[in-house]
Amino acid sequence: MARKKVTPEGPRITPGRAKNLIGVAKVVAPALVPVMMPFVARTAGVLADRYDRYRASRLGVAVDELPLYSGRGARLHARIAGFAGALDELRAKDRVYVEETESRLVKLLAAVRAAERMPTSRRKAAHRAVATDLDALEADLLRRLGVG
Repeated sequence: MARKKVTPEGPRITPGRAKNLIGVAKVVAPALVPVMMPFVARTAGVLADRYDRYRASRLGVAVDELPLYSGRGARLHARIAGFAGALDELRAKDRVYVEETESRLVKLLAAVRAAERMPTSRRKAAHRAVATDLDALEADLLRRLGVG
């Protein structure tokens, strides 16, 4: 008996094979979709949860606080909120400083919110200015708390 020689350079998927595969897919796919949906939904939920945790860790907030900080200025907004919380530690010692600083934080927060609707270049410049002010305020707070 003579054996057929198989050549590797020939096409593996011919038009006939492709047509057969499409026919099989039309029959098998509707049966697989209901079986796969719970798995796909569960996977999507897990991925969404992981992404939320990642975003929260980048902002330095808890996952349940994440909806409070959205938009392009979310990071600055979270920094300002964290800074305001740290001021509570100093309130009993230096009430005047805390009130002045809270007033400044309100203005910075307003600047971050206003920057959301600005063109990109102006928004970035506003965010840089707010970040610079926050850096100075944080350094002063740390000095007053006796750190560094």
